[in-house]
Amino acid sequence: MNIYDFLIMRHELVLVISALSLLIIDLALKPESKRHIIPIAVVLFALNAIIGYLPTPAGILFGGMYQSTPLVIMMKNVLNTGVLIILLQSYGWLTKEENKEKIAEFFILMFTTLIGMYFMLSAGDFLMFYLGLETASIPLAALAAYQHHRTKSAEAGIKFILSSAFSSGILLFGLSFIYGTTGSIMFSDVVFNISDAPLQVLAIIFFISGMAFKISLVPFHLWTADVYEGAPTNITSYFSVISKGAASFMLMLILFKVFSPVIHVWQDILYALSVATMVVGNLFALRQKNMKRFLAFSSIAQAGFILLGIMVGSQLGMTSVIYFILVYIFSNLGAFGVVSVIENRTGKLSMDDYNGLYHTNPKLTLLMMLAVFSLAGIPPVAGFFGKFFLFTAAASAGLYWLVFIAVLNATISLYYYLLVVKAMFINKNETPIEPFKSDMVTRAGLLLSAAGIFILGFWSQVYEWINNLSVGIF
Repeated sequence: MNIYDFLIMRHELVLVISALSLLIIDLALKPESKRHIIPIAVVLFALNAIIGYLPTPAGILFGGMYQSTPLVIMMKNVLNTGVLIILLQSYGWLTKEENKEKIAEFFILMFTTLIGMYFMLSAGDFLMFYLGLETASIPLAALAAYQHHRTKSAEAGIKFILSSAFSSGILLFGLSFIYGTTGSIMFSDVVFNISDAPLQVLAIIFFISGMAFKISLVPFHLWTADVYEGAPTNITSYFSVISKGAASFMLMLILFKVFSPVIHVWQDILYALSVATMVVGNLFALRQKNMKRFLAFSSIAQAGFILLGIMVGSQLGMTSVIYFILVYIFSNLGAFGVVSVIENRTGKLSMDDYNGLYHTNPKLTLLMMLAVFSLAGIPPVAGFFGKFFLFTAAASAGLYWLVFIAVLNATISLYYYLLVVKAMFINKNETPIEPFKSDMVTRAGLLLSAAGIFILGFWSQVYEWINNLSVGIF
């Protein structure tokens, strides 16, 4: 191994250097100059995102513990794009007086949790996978409690860390069963020794249960709405998009690469989880008036749709899931971006506050409409194609009843998403939200979200590109 071999870990190394640089800069700056950290951090992360797209060879390190493939590199770049949009959308919120003392902490925690997700995605064994997962989870609790002077934010951090610890214990218990019955933690070894023996089936159940918490699958979703509501909105969008996207991809990758010989076992488990998640997520979203709780249950329902592609266990399923995650990232960031901007300016979070929004802030209204149309799967925006490919993948595996249930739930979701559009365009309001303009950086983040929804919906080569990268898995 030489120094050039470590270039395989360029995503992790560049982000570690960026986090350390911010720490040093924060120590060097005077208190009145702390706000200069915001543009520095955004530029550093933008450079990290650009470097991630530079060509680099795939390879393995540390005896196979760390593996880099074109598909994993692509997923890291997708996460980078999502985080960059979140950082841009957070600019106005971070410049508020209440945050000036802890700006560096926000970026360092976010970079740290993203580093953990990088290692998790590149894991070649269950040890690296678990270390990456925990490195990603612990800073998330601190981010949820970022506004610790507010009761709801502190409560969100406590709820998340306690629930995360419990789910991690279940996950680790399952991994110990896998090691005990197969004699290895390497993915390449376990796949040849896994079977439908009772103890190994129990191990798979524990593993899926632990990951279900990270993705907010029913009945492991009870923490989601409270944490989403209590955490600052920009951090909530990170929970909903980046954390869930990375966990969904990793669950799919391990099921396909490691547990493929027992697909009949975990396919039945995912079938039940998918139905429960779609139904519960949609039914609870119907009765929400707080926009953050509304989007929380919406994201739970979306996780149920993701399972449709995962349980197929084929290249078509993997391609559909990755494409859907990509669409979901831009769509949800568009919706959360509008909610964040309005909350920062007015402090309003109720859906009733959005009545008549089109007459005072038409651009924000159009972006919110585009985002919810994509989440609902209304053509011709990207969300329609995302759901269409998932339904096609499930139908190709003969899961017709599941597709039927998913279509019914998509119809239900159409109703509550259109409630937001109705409030903004049709409902009258005697005291609507006053017209305002966001700063240029925040507007750039919102514009990127809208551009992503349009590009993914009308540029078909994105799906073909993902499909070509998925070939090596099967």
